[in-house]
Amino acid sequence: MAPRGVTRDKVFRFVRDRLLRGMPPTVREVQHAMGFKAVQTARQHLEALVETGRLLKSAGKSRSYRLPALNTASFIPLLGSVQAGALTEAIEDLEGYIPIHGQGSGELFALRVRGESMRDAGILPGDVVVVRRQPTAENGQIIVALVEDEATVKTLRKVGRSIELLPANPDFSPIRPDPASLSILGKVIEVRRYLEGSPFGSCP
Repeated sequence: MAPRGVTRDKVFRFVRDRLLRGMPPTVREVQHAMGFKAVQTARQHLEALVETGRLLKSAGKSRSYRLPALNTASFIPLLGSVQAGALTEAIEDLEGYIPIHGQGSGELFALRVRGESMRDAGILPGDVVVVRRQPTAENGQIIVALVEDEATVKTLRKVGRSIELLPANPDFSPIRPDPASLSILGKVIEVRRYLEGSPFGSCP
């Protein structure tokens, strides 16, 4: 059996790596990763790391541990992908969590972009857009819109009572949905690009 300090360091490294990938682990996930027979053993190591200041903990959350350096960050869900092109079926498939800093009030979520219709707005395939959930938006704002059961990311333009969803790529045509079939899921407030692959993966 490894000395307690060595085991605790392994627990810390595991939690640290998961947090840096945007996937805060549960206590049971720590138990399974470390091969502990009891979940209480994992909890004892985590609480000891909190007592020594190596981790911080938020009360009342199942994924409550974080690094001191991430004290000002919270985590938002990465919910599958959204098409930046022709409309595609909306998917909410939890891939993981990403850290977010100081984006103000409101519920936030993230989506991975597919397609090139927003290329000239700097939104490329594989990018992750951070979205503030809201049912309305102003002209010129980039939104995630749901048309019937299909989702897309586009720039909103209102013309009288009509609505257009504008691409930022001349190879694509505007979408002119029936306003009755359109729902605005939220406004895009940030775009992230990971040059060496995703720092997060699927949630266990």
